[in-house]
Amino acid sequence: MRRPFIGLLFVLCGTMAGSAWAQTGKLAGRITDERGDPVVGATVLIVDTGLGTAADLNGDYAVIRIPPGTYSVRFSSVGYQTQIVEGVLITSNNTTTLDVTLREEVIQGEEVVVTAERPLVDVSLTSSIQTLTREDIDVLPVQQLDEIVNLQAGVVDGHFRGGRLGEVQYQVDGVSVNNPFNNASTLTLDRSVLQEVQVISGTFDAEYGQALSGVVNAVLRSGDEDRYEFSAEVFMGDYVSPGNDSTVIVDRFEGPMTVALFPHIDDIDPATRQNYQASLSGPLPLAPRTTFLLSGQRFVDLGHLMGERRFRPTDRNDFEQRVFNPTGDGAIVPMDFDKQWSWLGKLTNRSIPNVQLSYQAVGNYIERQNYNHAFRFNPDGQKTAKQFSIVHGLDWTHTLSDRLFYELSLRQNYFDYKDMKYEDLGTIPEDAGKQFPLPEDSPYRAPGPPRGDANYEEGAIVQGVDLGRFVQRTNALVFKGTVTSQATKTHLLKAGVELQRARLSFGTPGRVDQVVVDGIQQLGVVRDTLGAEVNHYEPVSGAAFIQDRIEWRDLRVRVGLRLEYFDANATIPSDLQNPANSIDGAPPSLPKPTSVKLALAPRLGISFPILDRASVFFSYGHFYQMPGLGQIFSNADYSVLEDLQAGAVDYGVMGNPDLKPEFTAQYEFGFKSELTPFLGLDLSLFYKDIRDLLGVEFVQTYTAAEYARLTNVDFGGVRGFTLALDQRGPGPLSTSIDYTLQVATGNSSDPRETANRAAAGEDPRPRQVPFNWDQRHTLNGTLIWYQPDNFAVTAIVRYASGQPYTPTISTGFGAELEANSGRKPDYVTVDLRAEKFFRVGAVNWTAFVRVFNLFDQHFANGFVYADTGSPFFTLNPAQQRNPNPARLNPPRRVEIGISLRGVVPR
Repeated sequence: MRRPFIGLLFVLCGTMAGSAWAQTGKLAGRITDERGDPVVGATVLIVDTGLGTAADLNGDYAVIRIPPGTYSVRFSSVGYQTQIVEGVLITSNNTTTLDVTLREEVIQGEEVVVTAERPLVDVSLTSSIQTLTREDIDVLPVQQLDEIVNLQAGVVDGHFRGGRLGEVQYQVDGVSVNNPFNNASTLTLDRSVLQEVQVISGTFDAEYGQALSGVVNAVLRSGDEDRYEFSAEVFMGDYVSPGNDSTVIVDRFEGPMTVALFPHIDDIDPATRQNYQASLSGPLPLAPRTTFLLSGQRFVDLGHLMGERRFRPTDRNDFEQRVFNPTGDGAIVPMDFDKQWSWLGKLTNRSIPNVQLSYQAVGNYIERQNYNHAFRFNPDGQKTAKQFSIVHGLDWTHTLSDRLFYELSLRQNYFDYKDMKYEDLGTIPEDAGKQFPLPEDSPYRAPGPPRGDANYEEGAIVQGVDLGRFVQRTNALVFKGTVTSQATKTHLLKAGVELQRARLSFGTPGRVDQVVVDGIQQLGVVRDTLGAEVNHYEPVSGAAFIQDRIEWRDLRVRVGLRLEYFDANATIPSDLQNPANSIDGAPPSLPKPTSVKLALAPRLGISFPILDRASVFFSYGHFYQMPGLGQIFSNADYSVLEDLQAGAVDYGVMGNPDLKPEFTAQYEFGFKSELTPFLGLDLSLFYKDIRDLLGVEFVQTYTAAEYARLTNVDFGGVRGFTLALDQRGPGPLSTSIDYTLQVATGNSSDPRETANRAAAGEDPRPRQVPFNWDQRHTLNGTLIWYQPDNFAVTAIVRYASGQPYTPTISTGFGAELEANSGRKPDYVTVDLRAEKFFRVGAVNWTAFVRVFNLFDQHFANGFVYADTGSPFFTLNPAQQRNPNPARLNPPRRVEIGISLRGVVPR
């Protein structure tokens, strides 16, 4: 499993493959004549797909397995005019209702073409689901998937309705791409590859698991058999904050002085942000019934956080005499950059009757540096993170009839992350001891450890490099199989199984630190940490589910049941009071296997019409998720506690591979209505009861020593409501606004918070306080002024109330007030996108400008000084003379670009 491609490529070599319709929708309705009688046997055809059906004795029809998108639908019957309905929107896992009235044919072959209206509010939904099509995404001033997600109601910086980070299931074409190490997505997806994005912030179907707060399902684009489509986009930009990047502070000794908030960004350089993207799709030459899609992207962001190369890592300064010898060239260099290569490849083959065989590969290679304020005059001493990730695999879709099909998917999620200054430690002697000096050829040897002087530039590091070293690798095989059946006219059944086996490796590949060898303290290596990675685990998880979508007239019911399975495939001590089996006279404590965890999760959602184009809905569900495995496996070797009874060593919080899954019960009640033909309303009230969250317990040994250990003890709750209004037409102006009120409280915002409080001498007992991300008021507004084939202007306004912080009344022990009893300032940001459309030949061109943080708002729920609650000033001028610009949100950013899209018939 260490080789990311071998297994699947052997399979690929014998097949022709492409993108499966893993996420599909349904079209249903009734066909009648002008008298209201059913048109029995009328034909329904989804144009350019080959999908269709015939109406039954009541005129009812249903077409399943339709890929998400916008279609033309053809209705025909002998003796009636053929009717073509254009612009019919199909979304994943939902039913689009389209009733049609056919007129008697007067002229043979006569066709009627009408345009479908997209409903302002989907009154058939049983929970809060936001679906964005490719057209919706195109007009937003966003670039990547996470930016799209954060615009949705109930989402605050990746937190869904008050949940912790890592509680969201990210899927690509219906299969998980989460990294079990931290439950985050392994991929960074650009807007150019997205066909549809579904954000489920309420309860969700039994098909989705390993999530407590929500689901993000990204459906990727595919090729077309009848045409070639090409697109490209180029933009450049920079951070622009003239005349607003400084603040005045008052020092009682030095008087007023000006401090730069964002040093070195006065000059505008359009190359600071660059993006180049191109894609091509269509039928594959010389291969029957085979389509392809290729997309590539290069993205560079040099960031707005700069440093001055005043020193080099190998400089030598006399700290005793405070004599500094800078040899840097004084260049201004980026210290917070992001450089990415991204790619997508798809092949789709339909040469086997009723079968679609497919292969897709999506990947990223990223070099990223996170700003370290201490290295601002020695920027070359910072470490750089490198990340390679790929999700690829095969999909098989077999249609047994127009009412029954099944899907099989096999994917490999591979993620390789390294964060260090130098990968090579040098030549390690075979006879090296437990601790040994750095080898002569080690690149760490010349610069040495980072050093600074408190009296020089407020303690900035002036020589040496960051010694931090961390690697994390995940190699997971994921299998998913589902069968979908329109069992009766009212019941759409879906059942399936999932299985994931992952190999996790993480840790420090050779810790560089001060060691004592032959009585001399020097920079060396701790041998125990040598190796590719320190920790290796192979957990197994799985699930089985069954889901029924009941659609009877206007009543919609979704009911399902999911069985979750998890096996950490690890060991723990059999007696926690003798964790290392080192206490004389105590009962023996031997490694015992972790237990298999099973959880049964029911789901229910109901939508019932109460008025014309209005409905109420209710949903309820149990949701389970294993914590990030990097947390539960970290520091899980209990043999390090062999000297615990001495009480002289702090071993930190011990991991616990035998944890139970975390649990949330969600309730949601709401009302949806089209108030007028141009105005829709969506009101949702929600409550979440959160239990068995990851927290800390203290275990006492037989010798009365004590250690901290992760366990399922933390808890919380979230309550609130979301109100959304959507206006579309009748003119060129469309607007939407959503407001979320939520109260998110619990006993701790971080699993290790209890242990940290105990170590600081504070009361570690559980208490209910606001979570760190408890943003009570959130308001998102969107305004779109659109003239087809001419121009479009989109503005997004976001308001957020301040998140909690813990204030202090002085410095030193006991100065803190009640945890999270203070509130940071509110903020408002405005983003803007303006586009001009024009056509040259067969190519549609778009010139655009995007402005983020239009009014240069410098603060957005980030760092504040605990004694003032402000990000700009503190009662301690010494701290304020050295402000860290990374504590503030990025300043105004302007991007200018051009894109094109063209279609060539086959």
